[in-house]
Amino acid sequence: MKVLVGLSGGVDSAVAAHLLKSQGHDVTCAFMRNWDSFANNDILGNPTISDDMCSQEVDYDDAMRVAKHLGLPLLRVDYVKEYWDNVFSFFLAETERGHTPNPDILCNRYVKFDSFYDFMDKNGFDMLATGHYAMTKDGKMFRAVDQNKDQTYFLSRVKPEVLPRVLFPLGDLTKEEVRKIALSLDLPVATKKDSTGICFIGEREYRDFLKNYLKDSEGSIVDVDTGVEVGKHQGVMFYTIGQRHGLNIHASVGPFFVVGKDLSTNTIYVGKGADHRLLFASEAEIAEMNWFTDRQKEDIECTAKFRYRQSDVKVKISWVADDRIRVTMIDDVKSVTLGQEAVFYLGDEVLGGGRIDRVFNLDGEEVKYDSKS
Repeated sequence: MKVLVGLSGGVDSAVAAHLLKSQGHDVTCAFMRNWDSFANNDILGNPTISDDMCSQEVDYDDAMRVAKHLGLPLLRVDYVKEYWDNVFSFFLAETERGHTPNPDILCNRYVKFDSFYDFMDKNGFDMLATGHYAMTKDGKMFRAVDQNKDQTYFLSRVKPEVLPRVLFPLGDLTKEEVRKIALSLDLPVATKKDSTGICFIGEREYRDFLKNYLKDSEGSIVDVDTGVEVGKHQGVMFYTIGQRHGLNIHASVGPFFVVGKDLSTNTIYVGKGADHRLLFASEAEIAEMNWFTDRQKEDIECTAKFRYRQSDVKVKISWVADDRIRVTMIDDVKSVTLGQEAVFYLGDEVLGGGRIDRVFNLDGEEVKYDSKS
Protein backbone atom coordinates (compact mmCIF):
# COMPACT_ATOMS: atom_id res chain seq x y z
CA MET A 1 0.00 0.00 0.00
CA LYS A 2 0.95 3.64 -0.38
CA VAL A 3 1.33 4.86 3.21
CA LEU A 4 1.84 8.41 4.46
CA VAL A 5 3.66 8.46 7.82
CA GLY A 6 3.58 11.43 10.14
CA LEU A 7 7.28 11.80 11.01
CA SER A 8 7.66 13.96 14.11
CA GLY A 9 11.41 13.82 14.60
CA GLY A 10 11.10 11.40 17.50
CA VAL A 11 12.03 7.75 17.87
CA ASP A 12 8.49 6.35 17.78
CA SER A 13 7.46 7.69 14.38
CA ALA A 14 10.91 6.84 13.01
CA VAL A 15 10.53 3.18 13.97
CA ALA A 16 6.96 3.18 12.66
CA ALA A 17 8.23 4.34 9.25
CA HIS A 18 10.93 1.65 9.26
CA LEU A 19 8.46 -1.11 10.14
CA LEU A 20 6.12 -0.13 7.33
CA LYS A 21 8.94 0.00 4.82
CA SER A 22 10.21 -3.41 5.96
CA GLN A 23 6.72 -4.81 5.39
CA GLY A 24 6.97 -3.83 1.75
CA HIS A 25 4.77 -0.73 1.73
CA ASP A 26 5.43 2.31 -0.45
CA VAL A 27 6.21 4.78 2.36
CA THR A 28 6.34 8.57 2.22
CA CYS A 29 7.00 10.63 5.34
CA ALA A 30 5.61 14.05 6.19
CA PHE A 31 6.49 16.53 8.93
CA MET A 32 3.66 18.71 10.25
CA ARG A 33 4.41 22.32 11.10
CA ASN A 34 1.68 23.36 13.52
CA TRP A 35 3.10 26.40 15.29
CA ASP A 36 4.39 29.75 14.06
CA SER A 37 7.40 30.94 16.04
CA PHE A 38 6.24 34.54 15.50
CA ALA A 39 3.31 33.70 17.79
CA ASN A 40 5.90 33.61 20.57
CA ASN A 41 6.53 37.35 20.21
CA ASP A 42 5.06 39.94 22.53
CA ILE A 43 3.06 42.97 21.37
CA LEU A 44 6.28 44.79 20.42
CA GLY A 45 7.51 41.86 18.37
CA ASN A 46 10.14 40.77 20.87
CA PRO A 47 10.60 37.00 21.26
CA THR A 48 9.02 35.68 24.45
CA ILE A 49 10.53 32.23 24.01
CA SER A 50 14.12 31.68 22.94
CA ASP A 51 14.76 29.65 19.79
CA ASP A 52 15.94 26.63 21.77
CA MET A 53 12.73 26.47 23.80
CA CYS A 54 10.45 25.43 20.96
CA SER A 55 11.78 22.25 19.45
CA GLN A 56 9.81 22.37 16.20
CA GLU A 57 12.72 23.24 13.92
CA VAL A 58 15.03 20.86 15.76
CA ASP A 59 12.43 18.14 15.29
CA TYR A 60 12.22 18.93 11.57
CA ASP A 61 16.00 18.57 11.24
CA ASP A 62 15.78 15.23 13.05
CA ALA A 63 12.95 14.11 10.78
CA MET A 64 15.06 14.94 7.71
CA ARG A 65 17.96 12.93 9.10
CA VAL A 66 15.69 9.96 9.84
CA ALA A 67 14.11 10.03 6.39
CA LYS A 68 17.53 10.18 4.74
CA HIS A 69 18.78 7.33 6.93
CA LEU A 70 15.79 5.18 5.97
CA GLY A 71 15.93 6.18 2.30
CA LEU A 72 12.41 7.66 2.37
CA PRO A 73 11.05 10.91 0.92
CA LEU A 74 10.00 13.62 3.37
CA LEU A 75 7.33 16.24 2.81
CA ARG A 76 6.70 19.29 4.98
CA VAL A 77 3.09 20.32 5.45
CA ASP A 78 1.81 23.46 7.17
CA TYR A 79 -1.16 23.46 9.53
CA VAL A 80 -0.42 26.63 11.50
CA LYS A 81 -3.80 28.21 10.71
CA GLU A 82 -5.72 25.01 11.47
CA TYR A 83 -3.88 24.61 14.75
CA TRP A 84 -4.49 28.22 15.78
CA ASP A 85 -8.17 28.19 14.79
CA ASN A 86 -9.19 24.77 16.07
CA VAL A 87 -6.78 24.07 18.90
CA PHE A 88 -5.01 27.07 20.38
CA SER A 89 -7.91 29.55 20.23
CA PHE A 90 -10.18 27.03 21.96
CA PHE A 91 -7.42 26.26 24.45
CA LEU A 92 -7.20 29.96 25.40
CA ALA A 93 -10.98 30.44 25.57
CA GLU A 94 -11.46 27.41 27.82
CA THR A 95 -8.53 28.37 30.04
CA GLU A 96 -10.02 31.85 30.46
CA ARG A 97 -13.23 30.17 31.70
CA GLY A 98 -11.20 28.42 34.37
CA HIS A 99 -11.41 25.07 32.58
CA THR A 100 -8.53 22.71 31.82
CA PRO A 101 -8.54 21.81 28.11
CA ASN A 102 -6.21 19.23 26.57
CA PRO A 103 -4.60 20.64 23.39
CA ASP A 104 -3.01 17.31 22.43
CA ILE A 105 -6.43 15.67 22.14
CA LEU A 106 -7.71 18.60 20.08
CA CYS A 107 -4.63 18.45 17.83
CA ASN A 108 -5.22 14.78 17.12
CA ARG A 109 -8.86 15.41 16.28
CA TYR A 110 -8.57 18.55 14.15
CA VAL A 111 -5.04 18.42 12.70
CA LYS A 112 -3.34 15.02 12.62
CA PHE A 113 -6.42 12.93 11.88
CA ASP A 114 -8.44 15.56 10.06
CA SER A 115 -6.44 18.09 8.00
CA PHE A 116 -3.48 15.73 7.65
CA TYR A 117 -5.81 12.81 6.95
CA ASP A 118 -7.45 14.83 4.16
CA PHE A 119 -4.00 15.56 2.74
CA MET A 120 -3.29 11.82 2.72
CA ASP A 121 -6.57 11.09 0.97
CA LYS A 122 -6.29 13.82 -1.65
CA ASN A 123 -2.73 12.89 -2.58
CA GLY A 124 -3.39 9.28 -3.50
CA PHE A 125 -2.25 7.47 -0.38
CA ASP A 126 -4.06 4.39 0.87
CA MET A 127 -3.32 4.71 4.57
CA LEU A 128 -2.15 7.19 7.20
CA ALA A 129 0.27 6.02 9.89
CA THR A 130 1.68 7.58 13.07
CA GLY A 131 3.92 6.51 15.94
CA HIS A 132 1.12 6.46 18.52
CA TYR A 133 0.84 3.53 20.90
CA ALA A 134 -2.65 2.23 20.11
CA MET A 135 -4.33 -0.54 18.10
CA THR A 136 -7.25 -0.69 15.68
CA LYS A 137 -9.33 -3.61 14.47
CA ASP A 138 -12.50 -3.64 12.37
CA GLY A 139 -12.83 0.12 12.68
CA LYS A 140 -12.58 0.10 16.48
CA MET A 141 -9.81 1.29 18.77
CA PHE A 142 -8.00 -0.74 21.43
CA ARG A 143 -5.27 -0.09 23.96
CA ALA A 144 -1.67 -0.73 23.04
CA VAL A 145 0.24 -3.73 24.39
CA ASP A 146 2.48 -1.38 26.38
CA GLN A 147 -0.01 -0.15 28.99
CA ASN A 148 2.49 2.38 30.32
CA LYS A 149 2.82 4.05 26.91
CA ASP A 150 -0.75 3.54 25.70
CA GLN A 151 -1.96 6.77 24.03
CA THR A 152 -5.61 5.97 23.39
CA TYR A 153 -6.53 8.68 25.91
CA PHE A 154 -5.12 11.27 23.49
CA LEU A 155 -6.80 9.62 20.51
CA SER A 156 -10.26 9.48 22.07
CA ARG A 157 -11.71 12.31 19.97
CA VAL A 158 -10.44 11.09 16.59
CA LYS A 159 -13.35 10.65 14.19
CA PRO A 160 -14.25 6.94 14.07
CA GLU A 161 -14.77 6.98 10.31
CA VAL A 162 -11.04 7.53 9.71
CA LEU A 163 -9.89 4.46 11.66
CA PRO A 164 -10.20 1.94 8.77
CA ARG A 165 -7.48 3.89 6.95
CA VAL A 166 -5.18 4.52 9.95
CA LEU A 167 -2.21 2.38 10.97
CA PHE A 168 -0.50 2.31 14.38
CA PRO A 169 2.55 0.10 13.75
CA LEU A 170 3.75 0.33 17.37
CA GLY A 171 0.53 -0.93 18.93
CA ASP A 172 1.85 -4.42 19.65
CA LEU A 173 5.33 -3.30 20.75
CA THR A 174 6.71 -2.04 24.05
CA LYS A 175 8.72 1.15 24.28
CA GLU A 176 11.76 -0.92 25.19
CA GLU A 177 11.37 -2.94 21.99
CA VAL A 178 11.01 0.25 19.95
CA ARG A 179 14.24 1.62 21.43
CA LYS A 180 16.05 -1.63 20.65
CA ILE A 181 14.89 -1.49 17.03
CA ALA A 182 16.04 2.12 16.74
CA LEU A 183 19.45 1.28 18.19
CA SER A 184 19.85 -1.75 15.94
CA LEU A 185 19.20 0.48 12.91
CA ASP A 186 21.50 3.20 14.24
CA LEU A 187 18.72 5.73 13.74
CA PRO A 188 19.84 9.34 14.38
CA VAL A 189 17.12 9.68 17.04
CA ALA A 190 17.61 6.28 18.71
CA THR A 191 18.50 7.82 22.08
CA LYS A 192 16.45 11.01 21.78
CA LYS A 193 14.28 11.67 24.81
CA ASP A 194 10.52 11.54 24.46
CA SER A 195 8.95 14.95 23.99
CA THR A 196 7.09 16.36 26.97
CA GLY A 197 4.73 19.27 27.18
CA ILE A 198 3.45 21.35 24.31
CA CYS A 199 5.78 22.74 21.66
CA PHE A 200 4.41 26.28 21.80
CA ILE A 201 5.20 26.36 25.52
CA GLY A 202 8.44 24.38 25.33
CA GLU A 203 10.39 24.20 28.56
CA ARG A 204 8.93 27.46 29.77
CA GLU A 205 6.79 27.72 32.89
CA TYR A 206 3.15 27.20 31.93
CA ARG A 207 1.72 30.32 33.56
CA ASP A 208 4.48 32.58 32.24
CA PHE A 209 3.65 31.52 28.70
CA LEU A 210 -0.10 32.00 29.06
CA LYS A 211 0.38 35.50 30.46
CA ASN A 212 1.34 36.53 26.93
CA TYR A 213 -2.25 35.83 25.88
CA LEU A 214 -4.40 36.00 29.01
CA LYS A 215 -4.52 38.76 31.61
CA ASP A 216 -3.49 37.55 35.04
CA SER A 217 -4.71 39.03 38.29
CA GLU A 218 -3.35 38.34 41.76
CA GLY A 219 -5.86 37.12 44.32
CA SER A 220 -6.33 35.21 47.53
CA ILE A 221 -5.75 31.53 48.21
CA VAL A 222 -8.19 30.61 50.96
CA ASP A 223 -8.44 27.53 53.18
CA VAL A 224 -11.96 26.35 52.36
CA ASP A 225 -12.45 24.88 55.86
CA THR A 226 -11.32 27.86 57.93
CA GLY A 227 -11.88 30.81 55.59
CA VAL A 228 -8.32 31.97 56.32
CA GLU A 229 -6.15 33.36 53.53
CA VAL A 230 -3.05 31.16 53.26
CA GLY A 231 -1.40 32.64 50.19
CA LYS A 232 -1.65 34.62 46.95
CA HIS A 233 -2.17 33.29 43.44
CA GLN A 234 -1.29 34.76 40.04
CA GLY A 235 -4.60 34.18 38.26
CA VAL A 236 -7.48 31.79 38.97
CA MET A 237 -7.49 30.44 35.42
CA PHE A 238 -3.94 29.11 35.72
CA TYR A 239 -4.76 26.60 38.48
CA THR A 240 -6.52 23.26 38.21
CA ILE A 241 -8.50 21.12 40.62
CA GLY A 242 -6.25 18.74 42.55
CA GLN A 243 -3.15 20.87 42.00
CA ARG A 244 -0.66 20.77 44.86
CA HIS A 245 2.55 22.29 43.55
CA GLY A 246 3.05 25.92 42.54
CA LEU A 247 0.60 27.28 45.12
CA ASN A 248 3.10 29.49 46.94
CA ILE A 249 1.87 28.30 50.32
CA HIS A 250 4.40 27.67 53.06
CA ALA A 251 5.02 23.93 53.31
CA SER A 252 4.74 23.92 57.10
CA VAL A 253 0.97 24.59 56.97
CA GLY A 254 0.13 22.09 54.21
CA PRO A 255 0.01 20.12 52.15
CA PHE A 256 -2.85 21.97 50.46
CA PHE A 257 -4.64 20.99 47.24
CA VAL A 258 -6.84 23.14 45.01
CA VAL A 259 -10.44 22.07 45.70
CA GLY A 260 -12.32 24.95 44.06
CA LYS A 261 -12.02 28.35 42.44
CA ASP A 262 -14.22 31.40 42.06
CA LEU A 263 -13.58 33.55 39.00
CA SER A 264 -16.12 36.16 40.15
CA THR A 265 -14.16 36.91 43.33
CA ASN A 266 -10.74 35.89 41.96
CA THR A 267 -10.29 33.32 44.73
CA ILE A 268 -8.61 29.93 44.84
CA TYR A 269 -9.94 27.53 47.51
CA VAL A 270 -7.63 24.89 48.92
CA GLY A 271 -8.15 22.00 51.29
CA LYS A 272 -5.64 20.30 53.52
CA GLY A 273 -4.73 16.72 52.66
CA ALA A 274 -4.84 14.52 49.57
CA ASP A 275 -8.15 12.99 50.69
CA HIS A 276 -10.04 16.21 51.24
CA ARG A 277 -13.75 15.61 50.67
CA LEU A 278 -14.08 18.34 48.02
CA LEU A 279 -11.52 16.61 45.80
CA PHE A 280 -13.92 13.73 45.13
CA ALA A 281 -16.74 13.55 42.59
CA SER A 282 -19.88 11.45 42.76
CA GLU A 283 -21.13 12.09 39.23
CA ALA A 284 -20.25 13.94 36.06
CA GLU A 285 -21.73 14.77 32.68
CA ILE A 286 -19.59 14.31 29.60
CA ALA A 287 -20.41 16.37 26.50
CA GLU A 288 -19.33 16.09 22.86
CA MET A 289 -18.97 12.33 23.20
CA ASN A 290 -17.08 10.65 20.37
CA TRP A 291 -17.98 6.95 20.05
CA PHE A 292 -15.94 4.10 18.56
CA THR A 293 -18.45 1.48 19.63
CA ASP A 294 -21.93 0.38 18.64
CA ARG A 295 -22.88 -0.11 22.31
CA GLN A 296 -24.60 3.28 22.47
CA LYS A 297 -27.85 3.73 24.36
CA GLU A 298 -26.94 0.96 26.81
CA ASP A 299 -26.53 1.78 30.49
CA ILE A 300 -23.34 -0.13 31.22
CA GLU A 301 -20.59 -0.45 33.77
CA CYS A 302 -17.12 0.14 32.37
CA THR A 303 -13.89 1.86 33.35
CA ALA A 304 -12.81 5.43 32.76
CA LYS A 305 -9.82 7.72 32.84
CA PHE A 306 -10.39 11.36 33.77
CA ARG A 307 -6.69 12.15 33.37
CA TYR A 308 -4.01 10.51 31.24
CA ARG A 309 -1.91 9.00 34.01
CA GLN A 310 -4.87 8.04 36.16
CA SER A 311 -5.50 4.37 36.82
CA ASP A 312 -8.77 3.00 35.45
CA VAL A 313 -11.73 3.63 37.74
CA LYS A 314 -15.06 1.80 37.66
CA VAL A 315 -18.06 3.86 36.56
CA LYS A 316 -21.60 3.46 35.31
CA ILE A 317 -22.68 5.44 32.26
CA SER A 318 -26.19 6.34 31.15
CA TRP A 319 -27.31 8.34 28.13
CA VAL A 320 -28.60 11.91 28.32
CA ALA A 321 -28.37 12.45 24.53
CA ASP A 322 -26.45 10.97 21.60
CA ASP A 323 -23.38 13.03 22.44
CA ARG A 324 -23.84 13.43 26.21
CA ILE A 325 -23.71 10.89 29.02
CA ARG A 326 -24.10 10.88 32.77
CA VAL A 327 -21.34 9.12 34.69
CA THR A 328 -21.84 7.70 38.18
CA MET A 329 -18.65 6.89 40.06
CA ILE A 330 -18.39 3.37 41.47
CA ASP A 331 -14.78 3.75 42.59
CA ASP A 332 -13.62 6.86 44.44
CA VAL A 333 -12.45 9.44 41.89
CA LYS A 334 -10.48 12.59 42.65
CA SER A 335 -9.83 15.77 40.67
CA VAL A 336 -12.48 15.40 37.98
CA THR A 337 -11.89 18.74 36.29
CA LEU A 338 -14.15 20.80 34.06
CA GLY A 339 -12.82 21.03 30.50
CA GLN A 340 -10.61 17.96 30.81
CA GLU A 341 -11.32 14.75 28.90
CA ALA A 342 -12.94 11.54 30.08
CA VAL A 343 -12.25 8.33 28.15
CA PHE A 344 -14.17 5.08 28.61
CA TYR A 345 -13.01 1.48 28.22
CA LEU A 346 -14.48 -2.00 28.26
CA GLY A 347 -11.42 -4.11 28.86
CA ASP A 348 -8.96 -3.03 26.17
CA GLU A 349 -11.64 -1.69 23.85
CA VAL A 350 -11.93 2.10 23.74
CA LEU A 351 -15.61 2.94 23.87
CA GLY A 352 -15.14 6.67 23.33
CA GLY A 353 -14.38 9.95 25.03
CA GLY A 354 -15.63 13.48 25.55
CA ARG A 355 -15.27 16.74 27.45
CA ILE A 356 -16.07 16.94 31.17
CA ASP A 357 -18.93 19.47 31.18
CA ARG A 358 -20.51 19.11 34.64
CA VAL A 359 -19.16 17.70 37.91
CA PHE A 360 -21.02 16.89 41.13
CA ASN A 361 -19.34 16.52 44.53
CA LEU A 362 -20.05 13.86 47.16
CA ASP A 363 -23.03 15.86 48.42
CA GLY A 364 -24.55 15.91 44.94
CA GLU A 365 -23.88 19.64 44.52
CA GLU A 366 -22.71 20.83 41.11
CA VAL A 367 -19.15 22.12 41.04
CA LYS A 368 -18.98 25.58 39.51
CA TYR A 369 -16.16 28.05 39.21
CA ASP A 370 -18.25 30.95 40.46
CA SER A 371 -18.92 29.43 43.89
CA LYS A 372 -17.00 27.51 46.55
CA SER A 373 -18.77 24.28 45.67
